[in-house]
Amino acid sequence: MKILVLGGDGYLGWPTALHLSACGHDVTVVDNLVRREYDREMGVDSLVPIASLPDRVTRWEQVSGRAINMRLGNLTDAAFTYGVVAEAEPDAIVHFGEQRSAPYSMIDREHAVYTQVNNVVGTLNLMYAIAETDPSIHLVKLGTMGEYGYPNIDIEEGFIEITHKGRTDVLPYPKQPGSFYHLSKVHDSHNIMFACRVWGLRATDLNQGIVYGQSTDETDLDPVLATRFDYDGVFGTVLNRFCVQAVTGHPLTVYGAGGQTRGMLNIRDTLACVTLALENPAERGEFRVFNQFTESFSVRDMAEMVKRVCPTRVDIAEGLSNPRVEREEHYFNAANTKLLDLGLEPHLLTDQVISRILELVESHRDRVDVQAIAPTVQWRSSTSTLTTAGETSGASFLAV
Repeated sequence: MKILVLGGDGYLGWPTALHLSACGHDVTVVDNLVRREYDREMGVDSLVPIASLPDRVTRWEQVSGRAINMRLGNLTDAAFTYGVVAEAEPDAIVHFGEQRSAPYSMIDREHAVYTQVNNVVGTLNLMYAIAETDPSIHLVKLGTMGEYGYPNIDIEEGFIEITHKGRTDVLPYPKQPGSFYHLSKVHDSHNIMFACRVWGLRATDLNQGIVYGQSTDETDLDPVLATRFDYDGVFGTVLNRFCVQAVTGHPLTVYGAGGQTRGMLNIRDTLACVTLALENPAERGEFRVFNQFTESFSVRDMAEMVKRVCPTRVDIAEGLSNPRVEREEHYFNAANTKLLDLGLEPHLLTDQVISRILELVESHRDRVDVQAIAPTVQWRSSTSTLTTAGETSGASFLAV
């Protein structure tokens, strides 16, 4: 297939592009390189050094003998978006091209507006480009399990059968998103579902859990092909944070009661899920939703796992103030059978997997900025600040 990977310079977009290229597909990476600007804005780098996109693309061709095309531009630019879709003539588009951090979207008004404009308008432009260029293009959109929130009932895969006053219908599952970022993803889902219904587009919405890991078969071929590893308080995920804290001798920060439960999956399973969605496309006019996670753990459970595996002493700091507005103990039972039915073989979170992440952190511990780990974005406030090494206390974020 001819495949566009939007956001192909990012944490998941880059290894996805490599994997699809290795599978024999004709891949074009589209990105505006803004994720690198976020690093400069916050004054913190990926723990693992990452090469420039041109260097990555060149090295991949040298290592694999396969070429990846590269286009630089912004999806909020309609002319660019129409142009790249028309030029590439893709069979499918994998859409990672959005601002992906909940804390980033909650910094202040400027960052909330930026996140929603970037994500919602960019996706709207893409939908129109598909509809007016070739409605048969299969859109594989990366959503998030965070769209659902944490209701006190089972979470279904996108839709739920409701009986009300004697009448029954299948309706979109109610959404209770927890940040302006998650709200932007809900808007995307509604817009894409509408476009499938009225224009006959075909789309798969992958509601993804928290991804961990940094190693794939393709990124392991050469250091220049490595993808990023975020651990800071804005873009870092909980398992990454715990592993960095454990290696550097700092207590693992469990916010609140630690009963917040999240769907998790290995980065290798992200690649597998995207591939399965592409190989088994939606029908014309179909909007389908797959819940893309393999296991679920509470924050407290993950801290205990890291403590058990780490070869040095690890303390857990519990009961810290939670920067988010959320229940600290909640029910979580989400369906995730559709990808398993298509043949997904999960890579589970074992002691060995955690050990490898700890080893990766140890090999780059000189790059850790410990000050960047603490949560500085407070959901209860309309404006927040971030302090990193070399900055003065209380320095404000500036939108990109």
